[in-house]
Amino acid sequence: MATRNKGARGLGTVAAGLMLATATLNLASRQRRLEEARLQVRRLELEELSARRRALAHQQRMHWELLSKAIDDPALAEVIDTYDRDIPAAKRRQYFYANAWYANLYHLYRAGILDQEELYGHLRELFQSPVLREYWEASKGTRASLKGASEEAKIGRMVDGLLKDLDEADTDEWWVVGNPPGP
Repeated sequence: MATRNKGARGLGTVAAGLMLATATLNLASRQRRLEEARLQVRRLELEELSARRRALAHQQRMHWELLSKAIDDPALAEVIDTYDRDIPAAKRRQYFYANAWYANLYHLYRAGILDQEELYGHLRELFQSPVLREYWEASKGTRASLKGASEEAKIGRMVDGLLKDLDEADTDEWWVVGNPPGP
């Protein structure tokens, strides 16, 4: 009987070992499937980001093409011209061009090529131009129509604050004026 018990115990140990090995294999298999699922989700996220960036780049090209036509042809400019009619046509064309520069920076930000701090630095330089500042003032009605919580409205408020800081600065070193947003 002692031999039988010893053999039964031996079989029990083997069975327990097989069960443990099977459980370990099942766990490893589950972990591998979970990691594959995570990788698939990450691939889909990256594909979505890539598609979004392509769409933003396409939109930016379209914006530039449309603005170029308006800059080149006063008859076409009338379609999008919301500026005061007392502003001379040549100045309005400059505003369209100023809009193209601003929109270019905004789209670089939206595409993730510039972060907010880099955008701020570029805007600080761009708004050294008196024409850009005039454009900004002339286009405030357009910005007022944006949803307050939109990214574009937030960036517009950032520019408003930057211009206020530049106007109030007591230094000629414009590149240090203002408080760029943190990362």
